[in-house]
Amino acid sequence: MTRQQLKNSGKLMKKSCMPKNEVTEEQIGQIEQGKFIEERNVMCYVACVYSMTQVVKNNKLNHEAIIKQVDMMFPPDMRDAVKVAVENCKDIGKKYKDICEASYWTAKCMYDYDPKNFVFP
Repeated sequence: MTRQQLKNSGKLMKKSCMPKNEVTEEQIGQIEQGKFIEERNVMCYVACVYSMTQVVKNNKLNHEAIIKQVDMMFPPDMRDAVKVAVENCKDIGKKYKDICEASYWTAKCMYDYDPKNFVFP
């Protein structure tokens, strides 16, 4: 997929996850630019997106599944950089019992590590 195709597939997830978590465009519209609002519904929105990409197993982020998705979904010129960010942030989620918090802080970690290659609907 190209970066644009990746963004387009993200729009579907966004449409599905926004009403489920009662978030507004204002709350989640700038996550990709690093604006992470620390609110429960925003955290659960991030978890919803991760669930839709099938990287949540048994209510936990699954590292192998994330790597597999990166290989399948991301353009070749982004894959290695994104996988390095995934590796760097893989233990963040283990600090949280709650999937919403684990997803949110993992996404934030990946943005902070490599904002240029961070893609999020």
